[in-house]
Amino acid sequence: MKELENKRQKGSSYERRAADFLVGQGYEILEMNYRCKFGEIDIIARDGEYLVFIEVKYRYSAAGGLPEEAVDWKKQRRISQVASYYCMKCGISDAMPCRFDVAAFLKDEVHLIRNAFSYQP
Repeated sequence: MKELENKRQKGSSYERRAADFLVGQGYEILEMNYRCKFGEIDIIARDGEYLVFIEVKYRYSAAGGLPEEAVDWKKQRRISQVASYYCMKCGISDAMPCRFDVAAFLKDEVHLIRNAFSYQP
């Protein structure tokens, strides 16, 4: 139980750091840890005309792979479902341009991947 709690705390810490980084890049944070019956999105933000759904991933080292590699097709599909639900619940038009970004932390260095993947139905 304590290990899960520490993992959540670490995840929350990196999500806050990602949000601060994104604000510095000109993003406007709309939601943090948005949850619904389909899953969760770490950060929802505006970047210019785009509504952006951001997944935050952290790895201490690249030995097990890069953090962004953890956003596999299953994760992409789940994020896409949550994004669709969010847009529907908030009355966001299909005309609103959306994209999916990944904020990948390797140790303490963040790498932002804009348009990291396409919507996965």
